[in-house]
Amino acid sequence: MTYAAMHIARTGLDAQDTRMRVISNNLANVNTTGFKRDRASFETLSYQVVTAPGAQSTGETRYATGLNLGTGVKVQGTARIETQGSMQQTTNSLDMAIDGDGYFQVQLPGGGLGYTRAGNFSRSPEGQIITSEGYQVMPGITIPANATTITIGNDGTVSATIPGQAEASQLGQIQVAGFPNAAGLQSTGDNYMIETAASGAANLGIGGQDGRGRVRQGMLEASNVNVVEELVDMIETQRAYEVNSKMISATDDMLKYVNQNL
Repeated sequence: MTYAAMHIARTGLDAQDTRMRVISNNLANVNTTGFKRDRASFETLSYQVVTAPGAQSTGETRYATGLNLGTGVKVQGTARIETQGSMQQTTNSLDMAIDGDGYFQVQLPGGGLGYTRAGNFSRSPEGQIITSEGYQVMPGITIPANATTITIGNDGTVSATIPGQAEASQLGQIQVAGFPNAAGLQSTGDNYMIETAASGAANLGIGGQDGRGRVRQGMLEASNVNVVEELVDMIETQRAYEVNSKMISATDDMLKYVNQNL
């Protein structure tokens, strides 16, 4: 049974190591535009039922609680925290942030669609609105080469001032994608996420309607990572790791005592 305690402590080490990795990733992305922090969730491993609650202890009595022995812990999964990051004002007319729920839709290589909160966009040589990797923001909008002023409304409407025209020309509309379960989106790196069976299908629409966030021009959403909170979690994880390490050392000392004295 002593060996069992050592293996249980090992599962604790593995789980805390995984949690520390999640915290490290959060801290590493503290300055990543539109990043959403992750939180590790734990669950118990299966229990060994030695005596079932309510089992007969004698012919006339039953056990009130029984005897159940746990076998350890594991990380059940990571949950993405979707709270809004702070808005940072920029001087770039093509920088956009979503004030509220929703994502920008991007055409990924190979024809797939990606979704992102990072709105640090720019203009391609052909005049299309693209990401820093060169992926086109969908639906595609082309800005004339001679456009002097670009205006993006809170509903995503893109307009540009063209020399020789008295009024601004409407070029298209940036749409916001909503999901039944945004936490179910799968992160793929480069600030992109893709649709999964857990997230449900994307529901494109106008910003500011049906629960979608408004589009803010000239602003970027900062990471929602709170450094102080992550540091506290890091210390807590480190202490839990040390306790599990001490459990292995204590178990080893018990085995050593048995081998030497019995």
